[in-house]
Parts: sequence; structure tokens; C-alpha cells
Amino acid sequence: MASWSIKRQTPRSFPRTVRVNELLREVIAEEIEKMPDFDDIDDIVTVTGVEVSSDLSHATVFVSPFSDEIKDFLDAVRVDMQRTISRQVKMKRTPKLEFAADPAIYEGEKVEMLLRKIHSDDR
Repeated sequence: MASWSIKRQTPRSFPRTVRVNELLREVIAEEIEKMPDFDDIDDIVTVTGVEVSSDLSHATVFVSPFSDEIKDFLDAVRVDMQRTISRQVKMKRTPKLEFAADPAIYEGEKVEMLLRKIHSDDR
């Protein structure tokens, strides 16, 4: 008779950096949404992901869209965001934030462009 075991997913079964990435993504996205100065920017900014270093000292925040105006704004409020993270998230150290364009968006656009080209060549 075969014995079946169900493996339960616990918070410990996920790597720590994955949990920290998701937590930081949520906190940063909420803070961007709350900022009154952000109303001056025309685009809707989405925090698509966060990639924290293994020692938790640096975090790259991926946003879309990523224009010069959005980069300047995010760089200006970076220290305030780090302060908010240190208050809301209990961590040994608060990572230094760096903002970047989401590479997945760019790669997706490249694939879409290639598919359109293939489709137009078939006609």
C-alpha cells in the first residue's frame, strides 16, 4: 500500500530573498501610490518587481513605464522610501534602493515586434 504525504507550503519553504522581494514590492508600491507629489506625473507607474542582494544591502526596484521624469521623481524620494521601509519592515538593515526599467517589459515588446513582423511577412 502506497503512502501519500502532502507537503505543506510554509513561509520557510520559500527562500528568504523571495519573501523579502515581495514584501518590499508591496511596501514600495503602496508608498508611491500615497505620495501627493506623484499626482504631477502623467503615467501610471507599476512596481513590477524587486530584486534584493543576498546580503540585503541593495535592492533594485523594477518599474514600468520608466521615463526620465519617473526616474528623477523616484530618485528624489528614495531616502524617504528607505525610511518608510525601515519603519514598516523589521529587517537587520534597510537596503539601498535603486530604480530601473523592468527588462521583462522590453523583452516582451521585442518579441511582440518580431511576431508582428512574421505575421506581416506571411501576408
